[in-house]
Amino acid sequence: MIRSILCLLFVTVFILSCSNRSDIPFEGNLDEYPTLKRVLDSADKYKVQLIYTQIDRNEHGNPLFTDYTVNLEDQRYFYPASTVKLPVALLSLEWLEEQSVAGLTEETTMLIDSVRPSQVPALSDFTAEDSLPSIAQYIKKILLVSDNDAYNRLYELLGQDYINEKLKEKGLQHTMINHRLSFPISAEENRYFNPVKFVDSSGNVLLELPERHAEREYALESQPSLGIAHYAGEKLVEAPMDFTFKNKFALSDLHGVVQRIVFPGAFMESQRFQLNEEHRDMILKYMSMYPGESDFPKYELPEYYDSYSKFFKFGSDQKPIPEQFRIFNKTGWAYGHLIDGSYFVDFESGVEFFVSAVIYVNENETLNDNEYEFEEIGTPFFTELGEYLYNLELKRKRMISPDLSQFRFDYAGD
Repeated sequence: MIRSILCLLFVTVFILSCSNRSDIPFEGNLDEYPTLKRVLDSADKYKVQLIYTQIDRNEHGNPLFTDYTVNLEDQRYFYPASTVKLPVALLSLEWLEEQSVAGLTEETTMLIDSVRPSQVPALSDFTAEDSLPSIAQYIKKILLVSDNDAYNRLYELLGQDYINEKLKEKGLQHTMINHRLSFPISAEENRYFNPVKFVDSSGNVLLELPERHAEREYALESQPSLGIAHYAGEKLVEAPMDFTFKNKFALSDLHGVVQRIVFPGAFMESQRFQLNEEHRDMILKYMSMYPGESDFPKYELPEYYDSYSKFFKFGSDQKPIPEQFRIFNKTGWAYGHLIDGSYFVDFESGVEFFVSAVIYVNENETLNDNEYEFEEIGTPFFTELGEYLYNLELKRKRMISPDLSQFRFDYAGD
């Protein structure tokens, strides 16, 4: 976890400020990284936040973290978009392990009913090999291509109380998850959760949950707003957009969630996601898998290229990512925000590091108009930042080389 903002000088004269000043987060020659330089020179405009964690190993191979931050401020709101899907995916497996129901696994058929006009049933999933929905299939779609419906189904399974209470227990104090995604219903309707039934291959009910309702209202006390105008449907509203009833997931919490699943032993027991090794490996596999490596669902070119959801270093290039690299991450993009929280690995050189960043690219400060500078500024920023840090890591001396074999997975025929 990020416990303080550190003031350190990189060997490349990479300086991170102890304050929120945006004028000197980097020093040195950034001519090879023009978008990175542009963003850092106008860090307030782009509302950039950054966490970079160097990893060293002790004699037992355990990780030692050194954190560097730029403009990190947990209370400063940004819309987290699809990054919230990662903790919900993890909690769905933690919830599953808590049930201790014979025959109930991540592959068990999960049928979602509807009892309110705002709810939609889910009784089939034709992207699955057996055409049936399950926790495993939803997680796979979340981590491969950030599927919104898959997230919504796990949100409906767990409910707001379980999600938020569990995250607080794990020390993730700057997070609130309170709504479905790309599903325009009221805050009140988001407090109702569909009935869910798990059945075996013979149709026998293994576990049944009725409709549930969160009595607590999950709203952001700071009542954040963004922009100077926004569209509500087809209507332009000349006022900032209210995010009081939107999700919050501070960058330090996203960074910490990725660290918890990659190196659970680096955290106290109470702060970990309580997953068995099979479920942890499942998460890591799909976090690092490319869409084209999946058979069910089948994701094909040209839409689903390797870096479809891998922003750092490769985000601006749709060519195949070289085999020596794997990136275990979760991205998000919405309302002018681009976010990525990653564990970056180069198996050939032994490079490993964590990096998380958020940038806001909305020149006209109007939300919901689909006029954001994702391709012009956002994606190049992540590409150049990833390249910069990777080159920094290549030059960095390590006393003990890491054993990265546990992060190699078989992706064939999945």
